[in-house]
Amino acid sequence: MTLSDATIAELRARLGEPQVLTAPEDLITYSFDGTAALHQMPGCVVFARSAADVVAVLEIATRTRTAVVTRGSGTGLSGGCLPSPDCIVLCTVRMDRILEVDTANLTLLAEPGVTTLRIAEAAAAVGLFYPPDPGSMKISTIGGNVAENSGGLRGLKYGITRNYVMGLQVVLPDGQVMSTGNKCVKDVAGYSLKDLFIGSEGTLGVVTQVLLRLIPKPAAKRTMVATFPEMDAAAQTVSDIIAARIIPCTLEFLDRTTIRCVEDHAKIGLPDCEALLLMETDGHPAQVAEEAAQMEAIARRNGCLEVRIAKDDAEADQLANARRSAFSALARVAPTTILEDATVPRSELAAMVRFIAGVAVKHRLRIGTFGHMGDGNLHPTFLTDERDKDEMHRVELAFHEIFEEAIRLGGTITGEHGVGVAKKNFLPRFMGDAQMRVMRELRRALDPHAVLNPGKMFD
Repeated sequence: MTLSDATIAELRARLGEPQVLTAPEDLITYSFDGTAALHQMPGCVVFARSAADVVAVLEIATRTRTAVVTRGSGTGLSGGCLPSPDCIVLCTVRMDRILEVDTANLTLLAEPGVTTLRIAEAAAAVGLFYPPDPGSMKISTIGGNVAENSGGLRGLKYGITRNYVMGLQVVLPDGQVMSTGNKCVKDVAGYSLKDLFIGSEGTLGVVTQVLLRLIPKPAAKRTMVATFPEMDAAAQTVSDIIAARIIPCTLEFLDRTTIRCVEDHAKIGLPDCEALLLMETDGHPAQVAEEAAQMEAIARRNGCLEVRIAKDDAEADQLANARRSAFSALARVAPTTILEDATVPRSELAAMVRFIAGVAVKHRLRIGTFGHMGDGNLHPTFLTDERDKDEMHRVELAFHEIFEEAIRLGGTITGEHGVGVAKKNFLPRFMGDAQMRVMRELRRALDPHAVLNPGKMFD
């Protein structure tokens, strides 16, 4: 697939010259995403302003056999929108309209370039709630959230992006527009085609509209931070909370390395300890008060050092934002920050955290670990320097051991970041021959010329 001058000229004729970038200084900006140490120059960058623009790009790309890599804000952490050599980067950030907020049916219709934060704010403005809240929600786009099936801090109680997508408008590789799903709460007519595209990482089609389910806003919430002298005590607290039939809105974890980095960055008075749990319950005021008291008691029974209760919404937001800043705080420490997400059953959390710590010692690496402990999703974060080839080799060995251990413990190689290029070599080991065959056949059926995001998820 080679991007010719004729193809670029046709793109400019169909979309308008300002919508097509080819200058090297522009292309560099789109040669990478949020994944460290991965970069590849595209052939051009095209900004779509409508579904018709997307149709035009895919018609041209399929006819000329040119690769297309769809991109939102580029916050992905698995190389999912890393350009292919000489490809068209199709950027959807200018498709950024909220088309409808339907309070009668509790839905919101948006274009793919709308940020997750704007979705949440639009819902809140009418007294409703959109729960998925990835750490990058201020800049990540809903199209990217759908492509990666993003999670977030509230995933334990409320689920992930898939649980809130009711319908999609998708442009297929040949330029045909398909709508799937609707506002009906119950609809079992035919295959659930929308679910094929959620988490497909831009390999099956390009999302141009998303119909989202909203829910009533919780009446109350309470946010707490518990600190622990030992990692196992924090993990046991999580297990005991779930065993007590309490499903918190948020149950997040930071280790000592991450706590220090976050405190240096945010300066909100986090103590020096081995582990920290951010715990939040929401719902009816009486239920919130009861669950908060139970969680505090469980933390104290497990030997926590302190339980700090947010005095108001402002302090609660400050504590939650401190957790959201974990990645950026760690990124200030070393030239290269490599963040991964290995997920294990909650019963294996303590073992997995210990294993990660042992891998760090074994390979002489610095690792900060944080994540969504309530749903078993850990984010081991390597603080390294991609210019140090020997250290990067040790990082690669360490990641291999971590993913193998996650699979051995009954977990998965990715809980929310996706496969992309960063983890595609681990996918066959995790999924097995039958699942890999079905996925390849699905991809061939929808994209027979391998135009969309080639080289991602699997070859």
